[in-house]
Amino acid sequence: MQMPWKETLKMDQKIEFAMKAVGCSNFARLCEEYGISRKTGYKWRERFVAHGLSGMEEESRRPQGHSEALEEEIVCRIVRLKQAHLHWGPRKIRELYERKHKGGTPSESSFKRVLERAGLTQPRKRRRAQAGGRLATGRKAGEPNEVWTVDFKGWWMGQQGDRVDPLTVRDEYSRMILDMRLVDNGRTETIRACFETLFERHGLPSAIRSDNGSPFASSQGLLGLSRLSVWWLALGIDLERSRPGCPQDNGAHERMHLDIRRELQGGRIGRDQAAFDLWRHEYNCERPHEAIGMAFPSEIYRPSQRVYQGTPGELDYGGMETRRVAKQRGSIKYQGEQIPISAALEGWNVGLAPKATGEVEVWFANLLLGHIDSETSGFTPIRTNPEKAHTGPLADSATLHRPKDRYSNKDIANSTKTCNP
Repeated sequence: MQMPWKETLKMDQKIEFAMKAVGCSNFARLCEEYGISRKTGYKWRERFVAHGLSGMEEESRRPQGHSEALEEEIVCRIVRLKQAHLHWGPRKIRELYERKHKGGTPSESSFKRVLERAGLTQPRKRRRAQAGGRLATGRKAGEPNEVWTVDFKGWWMGQQGDRVDPLTVRDEYSRMILDMRLVDNGRTETIRACFETLFERHGLPSAIRSDNGSPFASSQGLLGLSRLSVWWLALGIDLERSRPGCPQDNGAHERMHLDIRRELQGGRIGRDQAAFDLWRHEYNCERPHEAIGMAFPSEIYRPSQRVYQGTPGELDYGGMETRRVAKQRGSIKYQGEQIPISAALEGWNVGLAPKATGEVEVWFANLLLGHIDSETSGFTPIRTNPEKAHTGPLADSATLHRPKDRYSNKDIANSTKTCNP
């Protein structure tokens, strides 16, 4: 029969149970008699044997470690780091703390509690997941320089009323911002000059991903080709494009733009390239990134082994018959006929490959543009996007395809690379 527990006699009954439990031959029956589990009974007996009557006192249920128990200096360090990086979350702040103060780093939950109590956090707005995704043929970078992404941030007005419209270029694998450039305009010549500098500094990527806007693409051109993207193709760089109206196809780049909007646009930073360079240095060399294991992009990124050697005068099509695209007309001459191809290709040479069907394939670099009917001399363009192009005749050309740099996350610990924004 179970004995009813009375609050006023609880301590006496615990002591009585503990005294009976020492040397008891039927421990399970004793626990049943007092209406407690055997786990509780064993705990009380062990406390009584180890500490006597004092072991029967109720122990504090307060957690042994929490934010209020942190030393004042540790709390101050956490708050100072957060104030210096107001848009960083507790995980990034903790990573930065651990890098600055080796050993004894509090848990992530402690960082969250400290920052919440200091009023330095805001609840994250959860967005409903929407359908969408990458291009069917879009690649996922597995090493530095496999895919670069490019876009304009979108302009804002600085404090002095000046229009700010930065160009941003980023390595997808390492998250390294390769350039964040204040440009005077978005003309092809201006953006090409920026990329020439980047190629000289970092080498050539395997592919560049952009949206469908000018000067990266042309909505009216053959396969969306623009003069800038034609130049990329001539250098042996593949083209990838996001779908119209689908910024999620270049989502990581857009997420970086959100940081720019919060931290630079929010402060109405004007046309101050030095301020942009300083922010980029922090992003690359001081800011931990969750997607790369809380490493810095500068610890992951390495220059490409595909060295930029300038713009080729002509492309070698490996024995194919070639034609130069006429300037100001965008056409080639074939069998005495002028056949319009694309104004974006003016001045470049294209390769012609006759097929057994009687058609003639028209190639530019590794991109199949379309077919010429050998009887009617009519040109039929390929009805697809550049990222779906076939592997072309220049696949083995040393001019367009050079060895890739191999580098992975496991090399971080051995990296002695000096960060250069």
